[in-house]
Amino acid sequence: MAQPKTVAKSLPAANPVRAFVELLAGTETGASSTNFLDCSDPNNAIRRRNLELYLLEMLARRPTVLLVGEAPGYRGMRMTGVPFSNRAIIEGRIDPFGLFGAHHGFTLPPDARTVAAEPTATVMWDVLADLDFLPLLWSAYPFHPHQTGRPLSNRTPNAKEIQAGLPLWQELARIFSIESIVAVGNIGYRSVQASGTSAPKVRHPAHGGKVQFREGLRELLAEGMDR
Repeated sequence: MAQPKTVAKSLPAANPVRAFVELLAGTETGASSTNFLDCSDPNNAIRRRNLELYLLEMLARRPTVLLVGEAPGYRGMRMTGVPFSNRAIIEGRIDPFGLFGAHHGFTLPPDARTVAAEPTATVMWDVLADLDFLPLLWSAYPFHPHQTGRPLSNRTPNAKEIQAGLPLWQELARIFSIESIVAVGNIGYRSVQASGTSAPKVRHPAHGGKVQFREGLRELLAEGMDR
């Protein structure tokens, strides 16, 4: 598969993960989108730390595949700071690869402790565990798009947001020396297409898509995609 083209300015080499998190924290979003990593809310410092820990843990594992999904949901990354995660995952109760939990430094912000867990995250990690496959997880748009005036809701990112997220996952792919991109769902595929990168698409695991998502990844692995 084609190597992704990086259009974002490369971040400092000394600590690229922290620089990447700071880049996200300083990114402005529209009125119907929440940057849950910015410095306006003290709880966001915990989310930034969780994201940095996840990326550092993954950098040590040297994944070669990046899965590009849609966008964070209000019960998932919006609350935890980590892609495709929820309360149980951050707390280490669902942790098939030994990435999460308090012993790794992860913690939940106070405003996330009463929010119901995002089910798609559980499905994602269940499938990855079943396949013994640990890719890097990210989204076409890494901030939380919501209905106007309803911050605790979800909506599909629009074309402008997808375009804004494209150089961010490209920079992440550069930091991790990613060799293969897999689009998860239609929005991820639109983003990958816009980048000029050749990549396959698998079904998104949400809304009953678990079996098709698992089979799509299984086929790619059987065809020789690196783990």
